[in-house]
Amino acid sequence: MATLRPFAALRPSREHAALVSSVPYDVVSTDEARQLANGNPLSFLHVTRSEIDLPPGTDPYSEQVYVRARENFAALRERAPMLQEDAPSLYFYRLRMGGHEQTGVAACFSIDEYEQDLIKKHERTRRDKEDDRTRHMIELGAQTGVVFLTYRSTDEIDRCARAVTADAPLYDFNADDGVHHTIWKSGASEAACLLDAFKRIRALYIADGHHRVASAARARAEMRTRGSDAADAFLAVAFPHADVQILPYNRTVKDLAGQTPDGLLAALRARLPVRDGGPVPRGKGEVSMFLGGRLHALDLSGAAPADRSRASGLDVALLQQHVLEPHLKIGDVRTDKRIDFIGGARGSAALEAAVKSGKAAVAFAMHPVTIDDLMSIADEGGIMPPKSTWFEPKLRDGLLVHLF
Repeated sequence: MATLRPFAALRPSREHAALVSSVPYDVVSTDEARQLANGNPLSFLHVTRSEIDLPPGTDPYSEQVYVRARENFAALRERAPMLQEDAPSLYFYRLRMGGHEQTGVAACFSIDEYEQDLIKKHERTRRDKEDDRTRHMIELGAQTGVVFLTYRSTDEIDRCARAVTADAPLYDFNADDGVHHTIWKSGASEAACLLDAFKRIRALYIADGHHRVASAARARAEMRTRGSDAADAFLAVAFPHADVQILPYNRTVKDLAGQTPDGLLAALRARLPVRDGGPVPRGKGEVSMFLGGRLHALDLSGAAPADRSRASGLDVALLQQHVLEPHLKIGDVRTDKRIDFIGGARGSAALEAAVKSGKAAVAFAMHPVTIDDLMSIADEGGIMPPKSTWFEPKLRDGLLVHLF
């Protein structure tokens, strides 16, 4: 079963919601965050990326960054203003991007269930990133980053969603990236329906936000050493799996490890079927490669995986095993500075531009993994390769905040 917890959200006034809301802290660099927040003192990026209000070059993990985050959070609560609900509630959060739409339940979820693997993971986390968000949560006394969960769709929860979303929303606006955001607050009867329906959900899956959940668990442990059990849950939106959209997570490599384009192509042809290709893979098992001013299709469908696990059969794993490591000398993609990643709607045009500009020597356009891949691998207790999934559209920070 999955446990939903209503919470007394801290949220901005309706007229300022669009100005307060911001992209997640971890999808932008410091420079990008500074540019997005420029001229908007209400942007939540002043809280989640507070180094933008300090001198350029400031270490984003320095003491003064966390102090500034706390100060900015307090100031924003006054300016927006941000007001806390009188009583705990549940919410529905709808994202619309182009023709795609998904509606999920916004609530607090159990850290105990996360630690018991009833809320399932599919990727590893990095200690330094956990350290950052753990410190950020404790400094603010709040969880500001929203976790993206998914669950196997049920008619019962869908009916609850239709009942709540038939009413007038709290917020309804287009963000500057073109994504439309709508949030509703549930009534008492709909909340009771949701709490009961989620008792029959066998598992929740972390789609996006592994570091946020891991950091929430560490923040709770730290708060307990201080005698407080307040930080006992984490903030998330849970979407039905049938609505979730996974886009490709593509790769670029800065150099060819001493090879010429023709040399690399010959080496790949000795190992894999290679043909002329297009900018987008035709399906699973094919990768589009931008190299030497031409487009090629690498056929990985017959490549042997490292083992029998479902994770090892993913295209990203096969590309790593048969191309990136042996031919381009890319070992650990999490730490190697020669590889970069371009996810989501930026698409293959961004890859081609990177190669033509000289920023990359070769680029690989991937076919996206499926939500069934993710859930099946998590059910097996497996771990997906780094940078396997890119979920879009993204939830916004600052619209619903969970105070400890």
